[in-house]
Amino acid sequence: MTNSLSDMTIHLVKVTVPALQEHGLAITQRMYERMFQNEMIRDLFNQSHHGETGSQPKALASAILGYAQNIDNLGALAPAVERIAQKHVGLNILPEHYPHVAEALLGAIKDVLGDVATDEILAAWGEAYWFLAHVLIGREKAIYASLATAPGGWNGWSNFRIESKERESEIITSFVLRPEDGGPVLLHRPGQYLTFWLEIPSQHPLKRNYSISSAPSGESYRISVKREPQGVASSWLHDKAEVGSVLKVAPPAGEFFLNEESPRPVVLLSGGVGLTPMVSMLETIAARYPNKATHYVHGTLNGSTHAMKDRVRSLAEAHPNIKATTFYVEPRPEDRQGEDFDHQGVISVEWLRANTPLDEAGYYLCGPRPFLRAFVGGLSLAGVRSNRIHYEFFGPADEILTAA
Repeated sequence: MTNSLSDMTIHLVKVTVPALQEHGLAITQRMYERMFQNEMIRDLFNQSHHGETGSQPKALASAILGYAQNIDNLGALAPAVERIAQKHVGLNILPEHYPHVAEALLGAIKDVLGDVATDEILAAWGEAYWFLAHVLIGREKAIYASLATAPGGWNGWSNFRIESKERESEIITSFVLRPEDGGPVLLHRPGQYLTFWLEIPSQHPLKRNYSISSAPSGESYRISVKREPQGVASSWLHDKAEVGSVLKVAPPAGEFFLNEESPRPVVLLSGGVGLTPMVSMLETIAARYPNKATHYVHGTLNGSTHAMKDRVRSLAEAHPNIKATTFYVEPRPEDRQGEDFDHQGVISVEWLRANTPLDEAGYYLCGPRPFLRAFVGGLSLAGVRSNRIHYEFFGPADEILTAA
């Protein structure tokens, strides 16, 4: 991403960094208040990120600050731009939505900073916003075109029917989805997710992302959904969505996926429901690359929360190059070590150092934020280069302008 911003804009944006450090969260909260006055724009967003935790405003505040701090080195933001473009495509964000965000952002800066937000400052931020917006619009246009022209591909929302529903554990249920029209489906990259538009009685339309938990087949997708405490969407899927129900689904998206061209050994590392993209990768490796050295390491509370145990075990038993290891934090009396799980406690970097090819493997991680913080940093400190650590996290992106 090359920088064609004017020198004056770069200077003025960097001047605002201290103000953003102090007032960034107030600006993003005000921005969303302004933006969500428009129901059409509000319904584009995953509202679960705007509840009590306020994760999206916090992430956006961090992102805007990061953009300002790197305004003279935008190449550093390229990976984050790709992630945002993928999220936007999943949500069906279109060029006509960008002016609404610009108006809300600039209005929020003025509301919060008052006289500090001079006409010159607002003009600089307007130029900076639209520079980034046009980068995203261009990338999203290319992604949309690729999706529309690929076999089984589509843009926007397509109707999928629930073909089967299977309880995987006390908290996770899988759904196999097929197109309502009976046609083929786009081959996803193992690790990608689907975005759903859920219409639930007495609720505004809900947008949710769920990782695909099956290998690419060209015929169907499987998602495996954790019932979240107070989760409106997950509870509805668990309790109300039945075989035959029709869901609106956007095409597969996401920049976290298995590098199928790499000859490196693979370590798939997951915590809790983070297993969903890993099972997609594991099934793909078993089907296409049975000679690849693969180690799947999963941690969960105990047998009550351990999903897809038999599926993973059968893949490991059928393929000598696949090894699966499971950690239970608090095994129940009926959980049998050596059969249901392998180790009691939590996965550690020390264990990975002793039992996986730390010096050569590609590591794929998915799980809750504390899990990722522990292993992204821990593996780096253990000498694993950043280009061999790939991860997916739940919730909004933490970098750059996530709502642009």
